[in-house]
Amino acid sequence: MDSAPSPADTPEQSPDLAHRFRDRFESLVPDIQRRWPEVTQQALEATRGSFDEVVQLLSEHSDRAGNVVSIQLEELLHQAGDRTKHLADSLDPLEEQLEHLLDELNQTLRPKIEKPVRERPLLALAVAAGVGVLVGAMIRGAGRSS
Repeated sequence: MDSAPSPADTPEQSPDLAHRFRDRFESLVPDIQRRWPEVTQQALEATRGSFDEVVQLLSEHSDRAGNVVSIQLEELLHQAGDRTKHLADSLDPLEEQLEHLLDELNQTLRPKIEKPVRERPLLALAVAAGVGVLVGAMIRGAGRSS
């Protein structure tokens, strides 16, 4: 099929779908290339993530009607959204665990640090100043070498 799909072959897409597709286009390119290996990455990038242009490009290279390609792209977009939601859901327990560990660290480490500082404030101040001088010298030295 050498001719481009007619407007009747490609259903009118909602602005929301086109916007979501453009936002996720970069992450969808590998999935699109797996499903349509005959389309080059350069050709896909030339569409700049326009849903309608990608539908037209894929239908021209795969001899599929624009509405079929459109439905398949919507499925890819939906699957990508599901993967993102699943990833976010799997990060929630890790975030809670990290908060718990930080609270625990704060409760155990803070007293160990505060006690020596309270007992010898001048020594703590001298150590802090020494570290500041060393860091400043390293930064200044790095600035000169570049």
